[in-house]
Amino acid sequence: MNQLDSSTRGLAARPVREVVVLGRRGPAQAAFTNPEVRELGEMKDADVDLDPSEVELDELSQAYLASDEADITTRKNVEIFTEFSQRQAQGKRRRIALRFLRSPVEIQGDGKVERLIVARNELYRDESGAIRARDTGEREKIECGLVFRSIGYKGIGLDGIPFDERRGVIPNEGGRVTDPQSGDQVPGQYAVGWIKRGPSGVIGTNKKDAQETVANLLADLDAGRIPPEAADPAAVESWLAERVPDHVTYSGWEAIDRAEQERGKPLGRPRVKFVRTDEMLEAARSGEPVAR
Repeated sequence: MNQLDSSTRGLAARPVREVVVLGRRGPAQAAFTNPEVRELGEMKDADVDLDPSEVELDELSQAYLASDEADITTRKNVEIFTEFSQRQAQGKRRRIALRFLRSPVEIQGDGKVERLIVARNELYRDESGAIRARDTGEREKIECGLVFRSIGYKGIGLDGIPFDERRGVIPNEGGRVTDPQSGDQVPGQYAVGWIKRGPSGVIGTNKKDAQETVANLLADLDAGRIPPEAADPAAVESWLAERVPDHVTYSGWEAIDRAEQERGKPLGRPRVKFVRTDEMLEAARSGEPVAR
């Protein structure tokens, strides 16, 4: 049994009454989508606990929100957090407490998790202009019985492909990989998703992102800008079969789509999605619905 299985079994045995969510930076830097924040405040069995002091913005955050750097999602998130901070508790059975400018520094307990020591942070701009958090030296103690880490994401470079170590992305223009020194396009190399733009956005964002890259790839193919060995369909198919034997083709995706719709029919639903990779691969191979 892995650590996650153990944790979920523990949650089932002893229902949680309070969850404390820590963010190392402030509400203006929190990486939520607007629906995620709104839905947090719509939970039927949990109050959101957010002290007004937690949403007081420092000068850096105020300047950031007033600048072109901040998008509509960030500004709306701050509005929603502010509304949360003005709510009165409704006496629900559970509580979700949001705490900004906090970083965990130590887990304490006698053979088990009993408390978490957290640092109070302040914001500053580093040499690149990014807003970051740093420890003020002030400490707080949170009594708790379980800790989940959210370690974030940072891209890793690949041999032979340009890479921006600071941002953790492959330098590109519209998905076309570029040489960081000259700015010229690297023939036959393309990037998509978080390695293209950094860890931001949701599924819809990635769809639009992929469409842009694929459109540019096809335009380059038509214009003869892709090396012959990379443009050979047979060579690409052979390479893909060698590197990813279980890759799913478009017809395989169609089989998964049909199987999910079939799973939903007995329940009167449009579909019941697969949640296990092996089930999806089996559906893609067989073209038949997988039993629930």
